[in-house]
Amino acid sequence: MEKLWKVYAVKYAERNTRTRADSFLFDDDHASPHNMDYFIWVLTSDEQVIVVDTGYDTAEGNRRNRPILRDPAKSLEAIGVDASAVDTVVITHLHYDHAGGLDRYPNAKFHLQKSEMEFATGPCMCSDVLQMPFTVDHVCEMVRKVYSGRVMFHDGDGLIAEGVTVHCVGGHSRGLQVVRVKTESGYICLASDASHYYENFIEQKPFPIVVDMENMLDGFSKIQQLASRPALVIPGHDPLVTNVYPEWGSSGFVWQLHSGPEKTIRGII
Repeated sequence: MEKLWKVYAVKYAERNTRTRADSFLFDDDHASPHNMDYFIWVLTSDEQVIVVDTGYDTAEGNRRNRPILRDPAKSLEAIGVDASAVDTVVITHLHYDHAGGLDRYPNAKFHLQKSEMEFATGPCMCSDVLQMPFTVDHVCEMVRKVYSGRVMFHDGDGLIAEGVTVHCVGGHSRGLQVVRVKTESGYICLASDASHYYENFIEQKPFPIVVDMENMLDGFSKIQQLASRPALVIPGHDPLVTNVYPEWGSSGFVWQLHSGPEKTIRGII
């Protein structure tokens, strides 16, 4: 029998000054407020911990005027995880809010798509528009990890551990990958920014930051195929996740995903 994992969403920041124009390229209402939450994700089994994405720190938040609520690495302590002891980290893509604080995981190997590293260090970064979601210090830190033998590159689909795989989707960033996890509720797809919100993939509404529109639209279908059912797709930034999944523990910033959603998500369950 395939190993089952527990999966947690850990919220470390929020941004409540956005509008729907920041979330949907095509929409009838671009003016209404549209909040965004920031998460990292943690997978646990009896003998292993896998962290998915590393968030960003106080300095990065101040630089971008997007302050954090809590240090992402420190927040792992709420579920009994010491960042310095983690040996496996999946980076879905190298945007600033997913790949900061890599140095907080000194014993980890990092799993990344080959095409994402090529994109983040290649000629496309000569464009101010394309480089905007990246932070050069984060990218350079990942390059250092490459030189120290601590990056495991994937080219498309890849196996991380029994019951955990990555799948390249692209669209929002060239080498954006999603994570498929076997749980008691079936396969969860941690979509990261393949779909920032439920509404992106349910209504087929592209997010405005896009490198390849065709890949983004294809990704909306792929993430649903990877999950056992659409309700088990976990978008990367949707505050609805904190409403439809049960809160875990007493911290106030951890949600339990492996038991499945408790409430209806826009009519898909």
